[in-house]
Amino acid sequence: MAGIYIHYPFCKQACTYCNFHFSTSLKKQNVMIEAMLKEIELRNRFFDNEIINSIYFGGGSPSLLTTKSIENFILRIKKTFNVSSLVEVTVELNPDDSSNEYLNGLKDIGVNRISVGIQSFIEEDLNLMKRAHSSDQAFGSIEDVKSLFENFSIDLIYGLPNSNVDRWMYNLKTTLSYSPPHISCYALTVEPKTLLQKQIASGEVLVIDENIVEKQYLNMLDYLDENNYDNYEFSSFAKSGKYSVNNSGYWEGMPYMGIGPSAHSYNGIDKRSWNINKNNIYIKSINENKLPLKEEYLSLKDKFNEMIMIGLRTSAGVSLEKIKSKVGNKFAYYLEENSKKRILSNDLYWDGDHLHVSKKSKFLSDGIASDLFIIDL
Repeated sequence: MAGIYIHYPFCKQACTYCNFHFSTSLKKQNVMIEAMLKEIELRNRFFDNEIINSIYFGGGSPSLLTTKSIENFILRIKKTFNVSSLVEVTVELNPDDSSNEYLNGLKDIGVNRISVGIQSFIEEDLNLMKRAHSSDQAFGSIEDVKSLFENFSIDLIYGLPNSNVDRWMYNLKTTLSYSPPHISCYALTVEPKTLLQKQIASGEVLVIDENIVEKQYLNMLDYLDENNYDNYEFSSFAKSGKYSVNNSGYWEGMPYMGIGPSAHSYNGIDKRSWNINKNNIYIKSINENKLPLKEEYLSLKDKFNEMIMIGLRTSAGVSLEKIKSKVGNKFAYYLEENSKKRILSNDLYWDGDHLHVSKKSKFLSDGIASDLFIIDL
């Protein structure tokens, strides 16, 4: 199985926290779409007979695309690759782009999953993040999506300035009132070269205490567990059978191909690649039948560290047998020995062959994982 990610690099406006590659100028939108469609053809040999079980439109703001443009991408992919009849086709939707006409059009062309970028139902939060939608549009978009799509996800952000546990629980409870099959909850991260970083540096915006953020996270774990959502990855929660096919592919080490400027790809074995993040150069290269990407090969150490990082973020944990089969026995021995200290402190535990982060330490998963990395081999 394999996945294809379409990175549409345009937005109406810039959110304060976002450091993804995007442009707020839509002048070259049509030229970019043609280049991305051509890239699909240029990369027709990327997969080695894998079946495509996920097509994911992200960005940027892919809901700025017309349904006709999205259909053209789907048709080009189906013409070029071996696509499963059960393929999950997801489009990220901004609430301000939502309408019954647009959603019906998406459904008609084969889109069967919508990821709604709500982030918060609180108007003050939306204004702080400079989101393009209002709280009223947030409510309306979910109602429209729920009426047409059985499979949908809601995105939320916690750890926002001025937030507290009660405000965060309001967002979670409001979300669950719609019974979404899937919820993604991300901690606000202050990324370099963003407006948020500048606002914090100037004192215009104050970050909240890390202890409050941790409490928001732990309360979320309890509340969503009580309501039968599986925390199958650090930031991802789903009803049984509704795990994101796209995201699961990443965490399980499946091959995926990214289309568009700055999009990343992985062959499922040892090679990663990423497209240039300059729109003009990307378009020029594609039109010259050149792939504007860079590549790197993963060493055994790189593979081991990635397996630790990803595994400890997921409910599956890190399999000792998988470590042995993928990178070798000495890496498995290293993991057993170097995890002992964290096991004694109850941060980690073994469940048969699998190493997991304890519930009390989940918020610290990435830091715990980095302690287990091999720096020198």
